[in-house]
Amino acid sequence: MDPDLHTAPTVFAADELPELRERHPLHSTLPVLRETLLGFAEEAKHIMIVTDAQGHILWCEGSRDTRAHAEEVGLAEGTLWSEDAAGTNGMGTALAVNSAVTVHSAEHLVRTYHHWTCAASPIRDPDSGTTIGVVDLSGPIETVHPSMMALVSASARLAEAEMLARMHARDEELRARNMRHLIALRGEPGALLSATGRVVAVEPYGLLPSRVDVSCDRVRLPDGREAVLEPLAQGYLLRVPRQRHVRRSVLSLSFLLPEPKVVLDGREVPISLRHAELLCALTLHGRLSADQLALRLYGERGNPTTVRAELHRLRAQLGTDVLATRPYRLTADVEADFLAARAAIEDGDVPLAASRYRGSLLRRSEAPFVLAEREDLATGVRKAVLSRGDANALWTFTQTDSGEHDTEALEQLVRLLPVDDVRRAIALARLRRLSQED
Repeated sequence: MDPDLHTAPTVFAADELPELRERHPLHSTLPVLRETLLGFAEEAKHIMIVTDAQGHILWCEGSRDTRAHAEEVGLAEGTLWSEDAAGTNGMGTALAVNSAVTVHSAEHLVRTYHHWTCAASPIRDPDSGTTIGVVDLSGPIETVHPSMMALVSASARLAEAEMLARMHARDEELRARNMRHLIALRGEPGALLSATGRVVAVEPYGLLPSRVDVSCDRVRLPDGREAVLEPLAQGYLLRVPRQRHVRRSVLSLSFLLPEPKVVLDGREVPISLRHAELLCALTLHGRLSADQLALRLYGERGNPTTVRAELHRLRAQLGTDVLATRPYRLTADVEADFLAARAAIEDGDVPLAASRYRGSLLRRSEAPFVLAEREDLATGVRKAVLSRGDANALWTFTQTDSGEHDTEALEQLVRLLPVDDVRRAIALARLRRLSQED
């Protein structure tokens, strides 16, 4: 665009604006914005501008003289002020960076607006979190004031608070009208959802995330169950039909890898180290209270409240049919690589123990119980492969982080392998490096 000739394009005619304003969610916030900004705008010869999420000016109010001057240069209702349509400017740049900005004088791309200053802030929908428009103060540079940016940002937050209060009122109305439908499920899991899929009421607690996709009439829950959506006044009833024959979930834990991996019923679940430690503790020790888990994870400085919060998040992620409470316990069928390695050692199957042991247990963990179990498991595998004298088992062990620097294991491997075996050459090279490091 030519900085000397360009002006913002007019997209909507005057007779199209009333319907656009009426439909826009910021329509209800105009009284708050006017009360906050118009007094300042009149006194400072500024105008208050409100746009939609695309940058169309829907409202332009304030100083009469400044409005008349703004209309002469295309700063008027119905025009488009996104960056790609009008260049760098307060409203368009605030939308582009999704943050409050001030564009002063020659910071505008178009030279026509070099004697203007604009302060703008995005306004976000409290329901979806998306930006739905911008509020802006614009005026001549002679009357610019340092408080413009703070005032505009405060007005945007007040508008969001107004929308949030209205959202809570709608939620309360939804609950008042439709709670009977949730009660009528008679213990069957269910929830009341807003028209956008936000969870307003749920039974049992923790059944759902904070928002549910309502684009179709059937929903797959995090625990794998299928729920049904039924339209209600102002929202939806979500219910989970009872299943007569419920198959126990299968929880697969791979904690001997460089990073822990969890698979639930064939679906990989993203897992943090702290949640992996909780699953490991419950797998090894069965039914535990929050106090017992805190002691195992943090030692004497452990806080049961912190553990309960983590367990709540983990339970929401895995599902109530996988992690039960009072006491905390796993109710799924658990398959764990560290249990399989330990079982092979106890059965005396050294080749199997070596193949199942792929490295240290949760190698980044510093939890007291993990440190103890990690040492016991590594010591057990090492002792088994050294006593058996099986070259293949020794080779497998020396490929792990526990055995790669084990001089005794490498020396025994060199003695057992044939001279022409490439693994022997690799073991010798590693021994030489270890010797040099020492």
